[in-house]
Amino acid sequence: MSGRLIALAFGIFVLIAAALVSTQVSPVTAGKLLFEGSLGSPERISQTLVLVTPLLIAGIAVFVALQAGLFNIGAEGQLLLGAMCGVVVAQKVPGFFGWVLGAIVGMAAGAAWAYPAVWIKVWRGGHEVISTIMLNNIALLLCGALVRGPLKGTQSESATTDPLPAGSMVPNLLQSGDLRINLALVVGLVLLFGVARFLLRSVGGFELRATGANPTAAAFAGVETKRVMVRAMLVSGALAGLAGAFQALAYEGRFYPDFSPGYGFDALGVALLAGSSPYGLLPAALVFGILSSGSALLTIEGVPKGIVGILLGLLIAFFAAVRYREVRSGG
Repeated sequence: MSGRLIALAFGIFVLIAAALVSTQVSPVTAGKLLFEGSLGSPERISQTLVLVTPLLIAGIAVFVALQAGLFNIGAEGQLLLGAMCGVVVAQKVPGFFGWVLGAIVGMAAGAAWAYPAVWIKVWRGGHEVISTIMLNNIALLLCGALVRGPLKGTQSESATTDPLPAGSMVPNLLQSGDLRINLALVVGLVLLFGVARFLLRSVGGFELRATGANPTAAAFAGVETKRVMVRAMLVSGALAGLAGAFQALAYEGRFYPDFSPGYGFDALGVALLAGSSPYGLLPAALVFGILSSGSALLTIEGVPKGIVGILLGLLIAFFAAVRYREVRSGG
């Protein structure tokens, strides 16, 4: 590690320590509280895994788009549509086929919501960041209107769908006391290794990465860059929709307007923290999940919740600097 990166790491540590000391909580105490709040008991481990699941799958979604040179800021909207559509289907089709079909429809909804952005990008030259941000707002308003209107449940006065029957939810693979591991998390892990293998060991993955690195050079080499971008964005949207569908069908059991605390936006941080390796998505999702889950105890001790956001931002900045140095040095 170069002297500049060491200095940057030291500076980040000093900033974090100073922020914590200003709240009269030492860094050692803060670390202990984070551990206890996220991994200190089987129940808290289970709650952390609930947060890790959508972060991992949505992080994969954003990562795929990034590899093709696309910033899918619209993962949040795609996730919301996927969750809502998945719940609606699971309510109509009971049992095993209900959540399976709900997950598939959730993926289709996410892909459909991503298509306008990539169409504008490829055939009209518009930037996908602007279009996906606008689509996020539309998705939020659309879901809110539907849940307050035709999709509103008959069993509640608030804006929410009716709860799903137990048989229509994604099952737990392991349930021992307070420790629960849901099938959704296992599917996320399988997706991670499948996407990694595709990106690193297939012709399609090479074309996708080549398009992201230099679309002009890739086009001269015979890669159909427009088709690659469209395919990458559709896959990204589908995975984001799947993240939402699984979160609703495995953990929430219903859909409501505030369903997501920002999983789609945090997924961008997960993808950036992972750097250039798809395998880095798992530890990145774990970091986000642990910090989010453990922040409750920090808040009780008087540490503002924004401190966790500052910590995540500094971590992303550091790893971005590491990645920038690798690119400049040809690594």
